[in-house]
Amino acid sequence: MNERAKVAVIGTGGTISSVGRDPFDLQNYVSLGKMLDAEGMIEKFPEGAKFADLIPVAFPPIPSTRMTFSAWAQLVEIIDGLVGEHDDLSGIVILHGTASMEETAYALDLTVKVDIPVVLTGAQRPSSGLSTDAAMNLANAVRVASAPEARGLGVLVVLNDEIHAARDVTKTSTWRLQTFRTPDFGALGHADADRIAIYRRPARSHAPNGPFSVEDLKSPARVDISYCYAGVDGTAVRAFVAAGAKGIVSAGFAPGMVSPEEFDALKEAVDAGLVVIQSSRAGSGRVPTMDRQAAAGIIGSDNLNPQKARIFLSLALNRTSDRDEISRMIETC
Repeated sequence: MNERAKVAVIGTGGTISSVGRDPFDLQNYVSLGKMLDAEGMIEKFPEGAKFADLIPVAFPPIPSTRMTFSAWAQLVEIIDGLVGEHDDLSGIVILHGTASMEETAYALDLTVKVDIPVVLTGAQRPSSGLSTDAAMNLANAVRVASAPEARGLGVLVVLNDEIHAARDVTKTSTWRLQTFRTPDFGALGHADADRIAIYRRPARSHAPNGPFSVEDLKSPARVDISYCYAGVDGTAVRAFVAAGAKGIVSAGFAPGMVSPEEFDALKEAVDAGLVVIQSSRAGSGRVPTMDRQAAAGIIGSDNLNPQKARIFLSLALNRTSDRDEISRMIETC
């Protein structure tokens, strides 16, 4: 007889844990600041316990707009502690707000060193909302976290029956339930009614073999994002340099270009010793290091979106400021 799976559930807050004024409060619930902790979520939505024995884990519930590098470091330490305490743990589920979920997932994917599945899930409608997606997303996250098929895939994001790789997934809609997508490549698989179906595996470095550690999360370099638009003149770039940034990510026009004035400001930043990565605001596609950028010392982001390129560079600058080395690293992370 097979032993039941054991899954830890860390409740960090977010919409999935939020309680609104009534079942139709699908927008203004945030202002109430009322959130259930992990134990409260398991009690409210007991369906997940059908698939595994659940261990609620305390974490200060916050909106995901308040997530920081220090919170990510705390999560990594909690994850390490859980695996050390429970040698029969099958997986870990993190309940998280959707606003910054993709950033938390990628930060953990680069730094977590445990070989069991770590799965982030959330909801687009609060736990108190009519037709909330919280119950099914929580249940499916537990199913994926306890599934042998999910091992070796790195940190995962599970919502709307889809399983996504942390590096590639992004939030694409403000309110729609199908907000999380993986542009260009698609989901890794699905949490279907009969089984967890996996169809592809991540090719890039991922947990537990990511290149960084929890110590890097504790001392990240300051990296800011400059958003490109028609008429942008480099003011933001120069302000970031003045504020002490060690790196800048440019969210440029597709396929990785900026205005002449912005380019001059980025080149000034490079000359001042900053590392600059050129990404794109397009939402998908590669940004190679083209000749003009290379001559200015600017590095292409590959297909990392701006917010993930920022996380990568903040951690990479703990190890090196050599542009060639960082360019090599970005091709594998």
